[in-house]
Amino acid sequence: MLNTLVIGGLAASLLGLPVLGDPVPTTNPPAERITMEVVTVNGSGCRPGTAAVATAPDNTAFTVTYSDYLAQAGAGTAPTDFRKNCQLVLKVNVPGGFTYAIRQADYRGFAHLEKGASGMQRASYYIQGTSPTAVESHTIPGPMSDSWQTTDVTDMAELVYAPCGEVRLLNINTELRVNRGTSNPATTSFLMMDSTDSSVSTTYHFNWMRCE
Repeated sequence: MLNTLVIGGLAASLLGLPVLGDPVPTTNPPAERITMEVVTVNGSGCRPGTAAVATAPDNTAFTVTYSDYLAQAGAGTAPTDFRKNCQLVLKVNVPGGFTYAIRQADYRGFAHLEKGASGMQRASYYIQGTSPTAVESHTIPGPMSDSWQTTDVTDMAELVYAPCGEVRLLNINTELRVNRGTSNPATTSFLMMDSTDSSVSTTYHFNWMRCE
């Protein structure tokens, strides 16, 4: 699809025809405040009512906070507790004349991993009608009992923007896993993205472009 769009635009340019809706780079976000709506929430890590979205006042980013997102393995846990996931579908209400891409995602949480255990955080996202980003995975080795943070960054040349003048939904997929490994079976290890700590949230950073 990307190649088709590029070839079509090049042909129009060679014929002297205007290419409508082409985004133009800008370093400034729109002055008008953007808003976001949670359309659907699905997954074992984000039951309805346990995920919330808030936009930054300067329109540079938005955060997602969870109140019940925890994967665990070991003593006292159910067989399915080792993996939790969340699929969020968001409607981004963008001021006219602008479009966006997601250039960076910062994931934060807390982990208690016994010696021999490990955790994994995995994520991807995409704008409706475009190709999903590569699934990025991060392993968190034990032993540890502390906050964790991972960051995924997309190269500028690979950013995928929402089409100008169209409302497209933003899909975000995240996953947490805990592997008990060789840890003592009498212990419990867990990995969480839970907002019991106000500093625990996921932040997605916008890259803005003007539409002509």
